Amino acid sequence: MRRRARYNFKPKHGLIVGVILCIILIILSFRFEGIFYPVRNAVGTVITPMQQGINTVGTFISDRMETLKNIRELIQENKKLKDQVSVLSYENKLLLQNKYELDELRKLYELDQKYFDYPKVAARIIDKDINNWYNVFTIDKGTKDGLAVDMNVLAGSGLVGIITECYYNHSVVRAIIDDKSAVQGMFLKTSDTCFVQGDLKLMEKGKIRVNFISKDAQIEDGYEVVTAHTSPKYLQGILIGYVSDIKLDSSNMTKTAYLTPAVDFERLSEVLIITELKEPLIKELPEEDPSID
Repeated sequence: MRRRARYNFKPKHGLIVGVILCIILIILSFRFEGIFYPVRNAVGTVITPMQQGINTVGTFISDRMETLKNIRELIQENKKLKDQVSVLSYENKLLLQNKYELDELRKLYELDQKYFDYPKVAARIIDKDINNWYNVFTIDKGTKDGLAVDMNVLAGSGLVGIITECYYNHSVVRAIIDDKSAVQGMFLKTSDTCFVQGDLKLMEKGKIRVNFISKDAQIEDGYEVVTAHTSPKYLQGILIGYVSDIKLDSSNMTKTAYLTPAVDFERLSEVLIITELKEPLIKELPEEDPSID
């Protein structure tokens, strides 16, 4: 029984045969154009929809690839813009901080000119009590800078308070709004005296108390209150604030009122310290009689 011969058909042979057939068909289609017209028409009818479908798919893929490319570019550009915004925001904060510090220094300069006769030292606040107000705070100057207890402290448009503790490189200041503070004041227009009493609860409304005003004092809302010449620790004539809501108290002996401080005690960063202490009143003692032992 004979075995059938096996034919080993290789792919490259098929490719060669296909190429030859295509060349022959191309030549024949040009040579016998009329005869092959039905064939071309039939093939075109089948191939054309396929080409359209392939073109549609190709266009879709191309559009999606372009979209992905655009998205990647937008993401990179967005990242760059965010970095630029971060840098600009940081620079803007620095500019605002510098502007704020410049405004504070300008106010301190104006305050320095207002009380030109007094020697002063500028200091920065480095610590304060845990609340909304600068009623007790620490400054970065001390005895090495010539400061001492009972020196007057200024900011804004007038009096802040007084130094209560003084160390080598820092000092503690008690403000006039503190509950433990009491300042002898005087109405600038009438010279009537009063006591300015600190009150942190009342300070929530932006005011503190004024007590012991003479019932005969001819004062009105808006009058300036300054430190009195009778004050044992505060130098005379420093603006404390502006009076309002003047009323006769229940004893009908004195008047009471509220005072709006000349300083914003919710926002303080720099202060001026008058490096001159008020001289204490010293009474002269009578000369000792030499005949007495």
